[in-house]
Amino acid sequence: MPAQVKNQPSTLKTKIVPLEVMLEWQASARPFRKKSREAITTIGAILVLIGIILIFLKEWFLIAVIIALAFFFYILSTVKPEIILHKITNKGIITGDKDYPYDQLIRFWFDKEVDQEILFIDGFERFNFRLMLLLNSKSKEQLRKVLSEYLPEEKPKEAWADKAGSWVSRQIPLGK
Repeated sequence: MPAQVKNQPSTLKTKIVPLEVMLEWQASARPFRKKSREAITTIGAILVLIGIILIFLKEWFLIAVIIALAFFFYILSTVKPEIILHKITNKGIITGDKDYPYDQLIRFWFDKEVDQEILFIDGFERFNFRLMLLLNSKSKEQLRKVLSEYLPEEKPKEAWADKAGSWVSRQIPLGK
């Protein structure tokens, strides 16, 4: 019996499917609504009061964390996000420079935040992640039709942290 040669092509042939872009659109990288001067001063006053309390408690590290978070909030509320390109393909989702194959994605659903329609997609790579793709003028029905061929549409139940965040934002309305 002759030995098989290592470089000999196998008899099993895999079908290579070319990449086909089914939908594409441009949108902001994140929801954005410029905060009013009143909202920024209200948050600043709350953080100063918390900082004064923490000074008396000598919690220097916590004060540094609060200052860093306040700076981060200020930057997010004043700097407009960049515009990126989203593509829905037959092999996965491409957003910006990152490719997410369908075998890494779990589910999708639509929701509204900051008066903007958003497509949410849960996935896993090494850790679970969530994509937020702003729709701009892209039709939810078109996206639903294409994505439902590859992923189930289901909105996950809210965790206790989501419920707590919603409750706080209803109690302390900072933006109009």
